[in-house]
Amino acid sequence: MSKLRFRVVETAFKKKPVAVAVPAERPSEYFAKYVFNKEKMFRYLPSKVYAKLIDVIDNGAPLDRSIADEVAAGMKKWALEMGATHYTHWFHPLTEGTAEKHDAFVEHDGKGGMMEEFTGKLLVQQEPDASSFPNGGIRNTFEARGYSAWDPSSPAFIVDDTLCIPTIFIAYTGESLDYKAPLLKALRAVDKAAVDVCRYFNPDVKKVVAYLGWEQEYFLIDEGLYAARPDLLMTGRTLTGHDSAKNQQLEDHYFGAIPPRVAAFMKELEIEALKLGIPVKTRHNEVAPNQFELAPIFEECNLAVDHNMLIMALMRKVARNHGFRVLLHEKPFKGVNGSGKHNNWSLGTDTGILLHAPGKLPEDNLRFITFVVNTLMAVYKHNGLLKASISSATNAHRLGANEAPPAIISSFLGKQLSQVLEHIEESTKDNLISLSGKQGMKLDIPQIPELMIDNTDRNRTSPFAFTGNRFEFRAVGSEANCASAMIALNSALAEQLVEFKKDVDELIEKGEPKISAILDVIRKYIRICKPIHFDGNGYSDEWKAEAKKRGLDCETSVPLIFDNYLKPESIRMFESVGVMTQKELEARNEVKWETYTKKIQIEARVLGDLAMNHIIPVATQYQTDLIDNVYKMKDLFPAEKAAKLSAKNLELIEEIADRTTFIKEHVDAMIEARKVANKIECERDKAIAYHDNIVPMMEEIRYHIDKLELIVDNQMWTLPKYRELLFIR
Repeated sequence: MSKLRFRVVETAFKKKPVAVAVPAERPSEYFAKYVFNKEKMFRYLPSKVYAKLIDVIDNGAPLDRSIADEVAAGMKKWALEMGATHYTHWFHPLTEGTAEKHDAFVEHDGKGGMMEEFTGKLLVQQEPDASSFPNGGIRNTFEARGYSAWDPSSPAFIVDDTLCIPTIFIAYTGESLDYKAPLLKALRAVDKAAVDVCRYFNPDVKKVVAYLGWEQEYFLIDEGLYAARPDLLMTGRTLTGHDSAKNQQLEDHYFGAIPPRVAAFMKELEIEALKLGIPVKTRHNEVAPNQFELAPIFEECNLAVDHNMLIMALMRKVARNHGFRVLLHEKPFKGVNGSGKHNNWSLGTDTGILLHAPGKLPEDNLRFITFVVNTLMAVYKHNGLLKASISSATNAHRLGANEAPPAIISSFLGKQLSQVLEHIEESTKDNLISLSGKQGMKLDIPQIPELMIDNTDRNRTSPFAFTGNRFEFRAVGSEANCASAMIALNSALAEQLVEFKKDVDELIEKGEPKISAILDVIRKYIRICKPIHFDGNGYSDEWKAEAKKRGLDCETSVPLIFDNYLKPESIRMFESVGVMTQKELEARNEVKWETYTKKIQIEARVLGDLAMNHIIPVATQYQTDLIDNVYKMKDLFPAEKAAKLSAKNLELIEEIADRTTFIKEHVDAMIEARKVANKIECERDKAIAYHDNIVPMMEEIRYHIDKLELIVDNQMWTLPKYRELLFIR
């Protein structure tokens, strides 16, 4: 039998930490070394061009195409000085990854030679083949044209020898084919709607920014062990594997000492991330063996999304330098925690106020309550859509397990904030507002202490938890593009804030004082969105029953969860705030259903190959050895004694026969079920067929394979086991 497993285990044990060259400068000195940020723009652009470009970046002013050539010239000069030889438009197609096509800075000089050139036209717009990316039918193969267009709000950067220019990606007909275009529209929509509401409290507010701080969880596996597992290689997760006797039950890995090889990887990753302007701050062991976490300081949402996509690529690259492979799949190993990507989200004004943070004055707290309650209303109205925004074939394995939020969106607020909302709801308007001499209006809203930022409890079972000055969207998967969740959340809040302003203005027009009108609407909203507020145990069966009674979306089938994008209220919301049209939403859902099907299809094929080419041959060989032993026992001992001594072996022989027969029959049945599903033309129906028929078959096959792993001679088993994958560092 193959000895690959034992060779890679032996090699992995001998590996030592790789030496990492630490820059002589302080991190603050090499931070953003490879980023064309405002500092570089100031140095390399004419002052008038710089001023116009900063107005575009900071204030959302329209991009003046006349400055494009000068910006391109300055960007090229910097890039060439940094050793770049190529450039690319870097965008986020609907593949969950990034895309890039590298072109050299060369053109004919007209004299038989070459010259370095990079024009404003090449900077601002290019034409990738739109039909070659997921597009949901918007582009046919014979209608290939699509456009990538420069996003000046996210700075260009250099990776290796290539200048990467963040861009949006749209079809020739104008529809978005990526994550960035609708994200930028959603951020613009929430900016406008939030500014209008902020002016009830401060007329000087001109801009509201959405902030995002992500927490990236991941596993590190030795590359030799990874290569010996075809399922990890092809799908990113183990399709078979029995629990290790020891996994995470001792809770000794979380926040434990970081293993030396891993620490070296983290050190290099942080250095390279800082050079790319990614403000990484936190690193630690996570709960499961060989699971870790990386988190930066929060940033403006669009930039934070770009940085997360960039760091996932960087993690894969740096891991290989250290003999590791990084696993970003949400559930690479059964029986231990999966990986998420908590999205810490908040809003802030250009006047320096965090809108989800309590203040020192009663009026500040009314503003705080206004934005918290409107956020809850948005989450309540669109809880199914928010769940759809984080759903995938891979995240489905994690949600609802005992280390991740359930597949029901609810919001944890904590004791203090809950009491404040109850007080506002139960008090009359006259009780909440009283005239107080020269001080004007006095609001009876309990003071929320500054300490709240630290003492708000945390609820690990809540998918959308308030944590003091922000909301933590914990249901996002580790492999996902954060933009998907951020598009849905910011769009939903933009719609809700527009509705809030309309309701308040109607009361003001009827003669109601402004503060009184705001409180009237807030009290009404608190009652309406009460079903989304849940501070209890999200894992309990009681909560599932209660959530259903409250009218929350409790669907667990991913293909059906995607239907939330096409509900009339979702289409109306996205169109009303100018983020996506019905045509774009329909196309995206086609991509989502097709992607779901393909991922399950690949897993089913890989599992079938493992079963037939690894598991059954090994189990049969061991069974043959047992049979040989039984016959030899008959030759050595009298029949009665031989039967007694061979009884357990005979049981094993029979069990192996039963389990291998079951596996073979169900692999064949799974192939036939795939053939039937593959003939379905409707992508939604095909995805449902894969979910309802193929996924359960895979679980059944896995159960019997994992039982065989416990029986078959360890020396024969070809696939690295969980104890090796999870504990060799």
